[in-house]
Amino acid sequence: MNKLLAVPLLAVLALAACGKPAADDSRLVVAATAVPHAEILQVVKPLLEKEGVSLDVRVFNDYVQPNDQLVQKQVDVNYFQTEPYLDAYNRDRKTDLVTVTGVHIEPFGAYSRRVKSLDELPQGADVVIPNDPSNNSRALILLHTAGVIELKDPTNALSTQRDITANPKGLKFRELDSAMLPRVLDQVDLALINTNYALDAGLKPTEDALAIESSDSPYVNFLVSRTDNRDDPRVQKLARALTSPEVKGFIEKQYQGAVLPAF
Repeated sequence: MNKLLAVPLLAVLALAACGKPAADDSRLVVAATAVPHAEILQVVKPLLEKEGVSLDVRVFNDYVQPNDQLVQKQVDVNYFQTEPYLDAYNRDRKTDLVTVTGVHIEPFGAYSRRVKSLDELPQGADVVIPNDPSNNSRALILLHTAGVIELKDPTNALSTQRDITANPKGLKFRELDSAMLPRVLDQVDLALINTNYALDAGLKPTEDALAIESSDSPYVNFLVSRTDNRDDPRVQKLARALTSPEVKGFIEKQYQGAVLPAF
């Protein structure tokens, strides 16, 4: 009877192990958003193969699941977010995900189909901004820098609408999920859109944005891991590959200033 039970038990254990990254094999599972992160990871794949690492890229279209799955150990690392966004996630979820290396900057932009400059925004214009704390603040800081509104402290990376001290045009703000912003561009006067979603929607940030962050933006996109695997040799190999001359050259050629190397 014990022998008969052994086979089903082994099968159950094998099934339980499926779907989670194995700590002792060559595979490294990374969660990423499509553009530019997953595209950059495709450049990295052959570099890692030469070092004995098989990169498994899983693409997501939101900013929550890549972190949730990293915490749950469904993926080994992720590559999609800035440090202020990570800090807000860790604070809100009581987690301790950590940065491994900074890779690139995506200058954040303001877009419109209805006006050709921010000066043309009508009184009471309908403006949509991201609803997560980090990118919400980033949008408001960009509008402050462009002279459209004034913030109490524009250096505060977690500024909110409550921190607006002047709004001469009486802009009416609505907060939406970042992935939704390009989809409503035709329905609003102004949309503040993350560059990865802008690129995915066919926008050209350096040409189409009415206002855009400068090249010295502090919002670097990082490779992120858990504390228990940050020093894993596979993770460190990925970090080195993401900051290699090959990746730098690809970013500069492919994105023409819409994405900038941070190394």
